[in-house]
Amino acid sequence: MSKVVKFGGSSLADAKQFQKVGDIIRADEERHFVVVSAPGKRSGSDTKVTDMLYSTYALAEEGKDFGKELAAIEARYNEIIKGLKLKLSLKEEFEKIEKNFKAKAGSDYAASRGEYLNGIVMSAYLGFEFIDPAEVVLFDDDGTFDAEITNRRVAKRLAGMKNAVISGFYGAYENGKIKTFSRGGSDITGSIVARAIHADVYENWTDVSGFLVADPRIIDRPQPIETITYTELRELAYMGASVLHEDAIFPVRKEGIPINIRNTNRPDDSGTWIVESTAKKSSYTITGIAGKKGFCCVNILKDMMNSEVGFVRKVLQAFEDQDISIEHVPSGIDTMTVFVAQDEFIDKEQAVVSEIHRLAKPDLLEIESDLALIAVVGRGMKRQRGTAARIFSALAHVNVNCRMIDQGSSELNIIIGVENRDFEKAIKAIYDIFVVTQL
Repeated sequence: MSKVVKFGGSSLADAKQFQKVGDIIRADEERHFVVVSAPGKRSGSDTKVTDMLYSTYALAEEGKDFGKELAAIEARYNEIIKGLKLKLSLKEEFEKIEKNFKAKAGSDYAASRGEYLNGIVMSAYLGFEFIDPAEVVLFDDDGTFDAEITNRRVAKRLAGMKNAVISGFYGAYENGKIKTFSRGGSDITGSIVARAIHADVYENWTDVSGFLVADPRIIDRPQPIETITYTELRELAYMGASVLHEDAIFPVRKEGIPINIRNTNRPDDSGTWIVESTAKKSSYTITGIAGKKGFCCVNILKDMMNSEVGFVRKVLQAFEDQDISIEHVPSGIDTMTVFVAQDEFIDKEQAVVSEIHRLAKPDLLEIESDLALIAVVGRGMKRQRGTAARIFSALAHVNVNCRMIDQGSSELNIIIGVENRDFEKAIKAIYDIFVVTQL
């Protein structure tokens, strides 16, 4: 059996956390390949190394002196090295970084150095071989991740290798220039490695014991999720559940490899299993609740809209022309509503309105702002009667007006629109009726 283990920034924030990680890896001889993030916060007031690198490079881009800031980053690593009692010096590495910052190597290069350096430290601590993902993780010229070539390169590099440490978060273009994934992208690197070696399990270690049914900042001690499917996870991650990067499931899904979310500070907790499919029933009708604030909607009315071929396409074309992505499009016979992110839309709203009038010629158009979207997700909702009615009942009980409800044919999720001010109240009401009282 072979396991890929990825450790997040909070798991590697200082030497004490490194030692916990070392104990976890050594406790299971099947944990052969380790993917690391950059050091995270040591306390609530601390700064992540990645953020330190971004701000330091910003000074370099402006032509300002950044020596003090770079020295502070070096001190973070030296503190870890000293705490682990390693005979390791990163002096030459920081000299290279300083030179490349002065040469304006790019913000992606700057951000990637946190994971790169942590990979070197972890490989020295464990006695594993170090692999720089810039040598194996490929991005096309347009910045698109090339999954298939990367898979072949990683598989070839790791073939016959017993143990290795791979830095997360970044790769490179064919010309060697560094390119990062979006923030949290070390999760994707772990998934890439798991796919390449046909791992039995991909363990993703962080500072929480898996996914919870709802956000603990809104719900006091929400119930944990024992098992969740890839599809359910995608729905929840897209709507704000942030334990795992939403794109991390794609590589492992191709191979049917399960992901196990674990807690570095509580290694005995079983965590959450993310799987392709399962016969296990969830503890509740729903698997989880997640949501986001900050949406607005464009309400469009036109008589006989349903019989006008191409009407919806014309409306959506107006948003596409302004490079605005669409969240949801609930519709009726003579009406349709387009939900978009408010901060993305607000500066372009009049251009969109004008183009909708020019292309689709609606009878009426109205814009509403300060809305929130909540996703109620669960495989247990499939063919379950009365789920939507229970949601409406819960919201009505706490005097929350439901502005929109949208359910896909998969019956896996229901999206509810409410006003921003009612967001937390709505989530509490839905959690209460499905989890607490289970009415």
